[in-house]
Amino acid sequence: MDETPMRARAVVDLAALRDNVRALRAAAPTAELMAVVKSDGYGHGALPCARAAREAGASWLGTATPEEALALRAAGDTGRLMCWLWTPGGPWREAIEADIDVSASGVWALREAAAAARASGRTARVQLKADTGLGRSGCQPADWPALVAEARAAEAEGSVRVTGLWSHFACADEPGHPSIEAQLTVFREVLAHAERAGLRPEVRHLANSPATLTLPASHFDLVRTGIATYGISPSPEIGVPADFGLRPVMTLSASLASVKRVPGGHGVSYGHRYVTPGDTTLALVPVGYADGIPRHASGTGPVLVAGKWRTVAGTVAMDQFVVDLGGDSAVEGEEAVLFGPGDRGEPTAEDWARAAGTIAYEIVTRVGSRVPRVYVGHSGGTGI
Repeated sequence: MDETPMRARAVVDLAALRDNVRALRAAAPTAELMAVVKSDGYGHGALPCARAAREAGASWLGTATPEEALALRAAGDTGRLMCWLWTPGGPWREAIEADIDVSASGVWALREAAAAARASGRTARVQLKADTGLGRSGCQPADWPALVAEARAAEAEGSVRVTGLWSHFACADEPGHPSIEAQLTVFREVLAHAERAGLRPEVRHLANSPATLTLPASHFDLVRTGIATYGISPSPEIGVPADFGLRPVMTLSASLASVKRVPGGHGVSYGHRYVTPGDTTLALVPVGYADGIPRHASGTGPVLVAGKWRTVAGTVAMDQFVVDLGGDSAVEGEEAVLFGPGDRGEPTAEDWARAAGTIAYEIVTRVGSRVPRVYVGHSGGTGI
């Protein structure tokens, strides 16, 4: 690891990520695995994480936007790759020419993909998405026959090859939620209709991270693992990472920028929402909401400083926040650990999520570009 002093750093353990992918593959042994690396690998860095996931046996990568997928291709990835968040006029031709599987949730998208394929002289690899109950993108069951018929016609002319049929769960992270079985039923119905119409997809997929870990009936041919790839449980209700053989990949820390004694009654940070109860030592942690530290965690966010958990004292500012060390001491440059795997006694991303009233996905994904990513656990392999 580079030991050059830094204001802050996010250490990303690629060995842990590879182990997570292997654990997830073991959880769904009859299916292929797609490692989702959207939003710059959930804040961890898309390219290094994609490489590590491939090394551990992820046969697919997934992104939200076509730009994210094209960046992977530009970096040298040649494996199966899918992107799903399309808007009219998107870079269909570029994606088709890069052998990226594109998603169509409606006839308009299928037609744009087919037109781009004809213009490029290629066959578009298209995956049809059904809305089985999430209510976001995806074709409504009432409109599914028309989409399937259009897809069959496009296959007949050679502009399209339907490579996948898929959907997404709404509540797989809530064990026993009635929508889970309802969505499975609808998914089986749309699959059956597509099969009767003559579609022969390579992969059928519905399972996200929580379904991969807890719902074997949803695994079909492929599972899509997002947050679990990075060692974070998709929901505390289904278990902690260790319950599934997962380890958090990112550790976020900063170097103390100031340590000083102050008297009792001293206001701290904007709004003086914290006032020192007596003579004490304040330490300044030089990261703030511009770095992705949630302002909602003002007064509640946990941080390990000088061997103990501390809590953000007062308001999180744009570039910094304060912790009250009480009778303890520290020195400038000493490490403050905001979150990590938790095995050194430090908080986890889930602890920050609880403090901010959000989910751990948001905590890791929002870590900003001012925080350098430092990668450890390289395999020494080649590729992207």
